[in-house]
Amino acid sequence: MKFGLISVTMTLMASSAIAQHAHQLHLPSETGQSQFAAIAEIVTLLRDDPKTDWEKIDIKALRDHLIDMDNVTTKASVERTFDGLGMTFMVKGDEEVAASIQRMVMAHSPMLQGSSDWTVIAQKMEDGAVMTVTVGTEEDMQQVLGLGFFGLMTIGAHHQQHHLMIASGRSPH
Repeated sequence: MKFGLISVTMTLMASSAIAQHAHQLHLPSETGQSQFAAIAEIVTLLRDDPKTDWEKIDIKALRDHLIDMDNVTTKASVERTFDGLGMTFMVKGDEEVAASIQRMVMAHSPMLQGSSDWTVIAQKMEDGAVMTVTVGTEEDMQQVLGLGFFGLMTIGAHHQQHHLMIASGRSPH
């Protein structure tokens, strides 16, 4: 009985020491603001890949793309109209934001179409872009209404690979 008590005490002491050590070793995982974190993630992947061709790497291009994403997400205004099974988004902004809108909408519209059964047509306009999404069912239209422009822009798990391609000097479009 005495041996069992000593064994339990020793086990508890060891577990406590292990837990304290693990807590002390815990490091933060967030690398900072989201654009910085996205760049850090790509840099880590590039550095971990022995096949990385450093002469082609263009982190500035990735940064520019992330700025476009931020401009569109935080500074663009969106008006939407729908008729039956079609939804039109007029996405507008000042001169700098309009250029970001044009790049993002023109690049992401084919991704949206490729990731759905919907028809997606995009065209530039002076102060931004127009994106029209035509769906086949009322249920799909409810999804488009619920997601809105910003939700639709996220469809298709292509963003991480897209960022890696941009940073690697390869055209993702």
